[in-house]
Amino acid sequence: MDTVTLSGAEVREAVTMADAIAAVREGFLGLARGEFEMPTRTALRDGQFLVMSVHHTPTATAITKALSLNFAGRHPAIVGTVTWSDLEHTGHLIADAAAVTALRTGAAAGVATDLLAGADASTLTVIGAGRQAADQVRAVHAVRPLTEVTLVARSHARADALATQLAAEFPALEITAGTDADAAVESADVVCCVTTSTEPLFACGSLRPDVHVNAIGAFRPTMRELPDDLLADVGTVHIDEKHAALEESGELIHALRTGAITESSLTELGSALATGIPPRPGRTVFKSVGVAMQDWAVARLLAARFLRT
Repeated sequence: MDTVTLSGAEVREAVTMADAIAAVREGFLGLARGEFEMPTRTALRDGQFLVMSVHHTPTATAITKALSLNFAGRHPAIVGTVTWSDLEHTGHLIADAAAVTALRTGAAAGVATDLLAGADASTLTVIGAGRQAADQVRAVHAVRPLTEVTLVARSHARADALATQLAAEFPALEITAGTDADAAVESADVVCCVTTSTEPLFACGSLRPDVHVNAIGAFRPTMRELPDDLLADVGTVHIDEKHAALEESGELIHALRTGAITESSLTELGSALATGIPPRPGRTVFKSVGVAMQDWAVARLLAARFLRT
């Protein structure tokens, strides 16, 4: 039996953001077709330890991701592995979970942005400057060529450091850093929220009337990045998977409890991709808690490259 073990750098070298977006988009469509057996993830110590698994029935392939998360000073905050296996081949693959998670989370935002953002969107604000933030920029830029990026963090130093990193990668972009989220979202066509906040990051009134918002940071019932009135305003809140969202999204749990939205307001992204949505004026939101299908989609790319067939 061959075992392939990939570091974070090797995962990054093997999978481009464009490829990750295409793979995750197809994964969402497969999810809408009922192709995945995907139990709700196991969360221990209020989400500091997570175990996720999924089986893709048409290919008889599966992944399991096990990781720990510590956002209070550990670098990297995400440590763990993604293990790929299938019923046809004897080899299996083990990949760095931090790299896979950042890629697939960015890719999910890219899929949602491509579907929901205005065709001429060119300005992005990212709130949060942790390890997930750079991939949000890469993903949005892959589907909507950007001219300006604003980075917001509680620590100006962290926002500046990320701005310097991204400026070297994207020299044609105008990149600025700051600490005022409300001011930063005022001119943004797309906003990506990448924090573990327990309170809304900005006021709904600070947003443009046609903005698209990706909220991917909060993944536990105790966390919230978005205000209730934004969720009420958009009418339809796009999510990755309904059962996971209702169990884990603090924004949705709070908005449902206050009556700002109802369960009928929720639409899975895969269903929207499959049916298509007519363009409409107004704000749009994609709220993701992250599901194992997304990890499977990236791991499938790695398996196709590194495992013997």
